Amino acid sequence: MSTGTGTDGSRIPEAFVDGPAFIPYLAAGDPDLESTKEYVRALVRGGADVVELGLPFSEPIAEGSTIQNAIVRSLEGGMTPEAYFGLVDDLDVDVPIVCMTYYNLIYRYGEEEGPEPFVRRASEVGIDGFVVPDLPAEESGPLREACDAHGLDLIFIVAPTTRGERLERIMSQVSGYVYVQARLGTTGARTDVSDQTDTSLERLREWDVPKAVGFGISEREHAERIVAGGADGIIVGSALVDVVAEGDTEEGTVSERLERKARELKEGALAGAEDRPQPERP
Repeated sequence: MSTGTGTDGSRIPEAFVDGPAFIPYLAAGDPDLESTKEYVRALVRGGADVVELGLPFSEPIAEGSTIQNAIVRSLEGGMTPEAYFGLVDDLDVDVPIVCMTYYNLIYRYGEEEGPEPFVRRASEVGIDGFVVPDLPAEESGPLREACDAHGLDLIFIVAPTTRGERLERIMSQVSGYVYVQARLGTTGARTDVSDQTDTSLERLREWDVPKAVGFGISEREHAERIVAGGADGIIVGSALVDVVAEGDTEEGTVSERLERKARELKEGALAGAEDRPQPERP
């Protein structure tokens, strides 16, 4: 499956080959490093195909209150870029890991300014790609070059309002998958599926790159509806971070509940793929 620019040897597009991909998000270090490792394992047991692991930043402009609170807990617990890299290096899961973070942390890492040292270190510990919400495609050249040099993917977010020349520029730079923002605003679990999702997917149909929809997905029915509408994958964050924030309950430990939720969402995505209209045979 081809991508906008592509990186040779990337594992991320492979996650979409056998059906819709389930991509969960967690904030690394919430509430601590060892718990994050176990939670990632639980999500993979439940069916995760790719894991977006957030590197917390103090000004997360794309995030709603749920993930903002998780970031605060992580930072108060001592999360740093080096701790993050150590966490990823220790993970023993066989799925691609995507680092979701903000460009300040990438640009200022190491002795020299610029993204290359951060990307090099990420490749050493096994990170497969990046989502950087505050980096415009127009200014992404240095990070794109560093990712290409080290074989990592650079994933962009496409909002419901993104179109025209800006959309063309994003899709010429993206690789791995494109993160389709289901609705305007910040992240957060919702009780419905936005009508903007279908419009966004239709606008991207001409590009041969996996389309993963995020922002607001929290239930099996959401996953089924979105994949049936043409998405190649679903991205779920706040609904899972809520489970972490609640801690162990009478319904099970955090790990048990994350695994169940992951399985529910993955099954919804698979059901959605079966519901897609089949092309007519000649």
